[in-house]
Amino acid sequence: MLDKKKIKLGIAPIAWTNDDMPDLGAENTFEQCVSEMALAGYKGSEIGNKYPTKVNTLRRALNLRKLKIANSWFSTFLLTKPFYEVEAEFHKKCKFLKAMGAKVIGVSEQSYSIQGQMETPVFEAKYVMNEEEWAVFADGLNHLGEIALERYGISLTYHHHMGTVVQTEKEIDKMMEMTDPKYVSLLFDSGHLAYCSEDYMSVLRKYANRIKHVHLKDVRPDVVADVRRNHLSFLKGVRMGTFTVPGDGVIDFAPIFEVLAKANYEGWMIVEAEQDPAIANPLEYAIKARKYIKQTAKI
Repeated sequence: MLDKKKIKLGIAPIAWTNDDMPDLGAENTFEQCVSEMALAGYKGSEIGNKYPTKVNTLRRALNLRKLKIANSWFSTFLLTKPFYEVEAEFHKKCKFLKAMGAKVIGVSEQSYSIQGQMETPVFEAKYVMNEEEWAVFADGLNHLGEIALERYGISLTYHHHMGTVVQTEKEIDKMMEMTDPKYVSLLFDSGHLAYCSEDYMSVLRKYANRIKHVHLKDVRPDVVADVRRNHLSFLKGVRMGTFTVPGDGVIDFAPIFEVLAKANYEGWMIVEAEQDPAIANPLEYAIKARKYIKQTAKI
C-alpha cells in the first residue's frame, strides 16, 4: 500500500485550459482552475499557461488554497538547437521551480515532434532518431540533469510522449540505458503508453526505482481506434476525447499503485487528462478521479 505520508496527489491545469490548443477552456480563469483543484481535494498542480509568472503572485494565490507546485513541463530541443540556448532557458525554469519549492522538472524533447501539429497523423509520422542523434540527445539530458540537481536540488524527469522521439517502450529503454541514473529519471505516464499500445506495466516494473514523477492518465480506446483508422493527429484525438481521468477509461490503476508501493515510491502523482472542458467539466472529472484514487490507492 502506498504511504500516505510520502505521496502528494495533484492535478494538471490542462483539464481547465489546454496549453497546445488555448481555445479549449479559454473561458476558464487561473483563479477558477486552482480554486476547483483545491475544492476537489488535491494538494498541488503543475504549471499551466495562465499561471502567474511572478513567484510572489503565484505563491500567494496557491497559499490561499493550500496548494503547491509539483512540476513544470520543459521543452528541450537538444537535436535542433545549440545546447547553450536550451541550457539558458533550462536555468530560468529551474530557478522558478526552486523558488516555488518544486523538486522535479518534466523534460520532453520537442525536436521533430508532431504532437502539436493539427494535420499530421500521430501514428504515421513520428520521427525516429539515428545513432548519432541518440548520442547527442542522451549527452544533453545528462548535462541538464546535472545542472538541475547540482545547482537547484531538482531532479530531471523525462516525459515520454506521443508524437515525440521517445514514445515507445524500446525508445524509453534506450534512453534509460544511455543516461546517468543520478541525473535522469523517468516521468511515468500510463496514458501515453496505453495510447500507442505499449505495455505500460512492463515499463513501470522495469523502472519503478527510477521513477520520480507520475502522471495518472486514462484512455478511451474507441477514440484511439478512430484516430488510428482515420489517420488523425494527436491534437484532433485530444479534441475527440482520447484521454480521460483514472476511473473513467480502461486502465486498471490498482496494479500501477501496487508496483509503486513495492518500490516505496515517494513524490507527486498528478492526474492529467486533457479534454475539451466544454464537454468534460473539469471540476466534475477532478472529483471523479479523486474518488477513484481514494478507493483504489487508499490515499
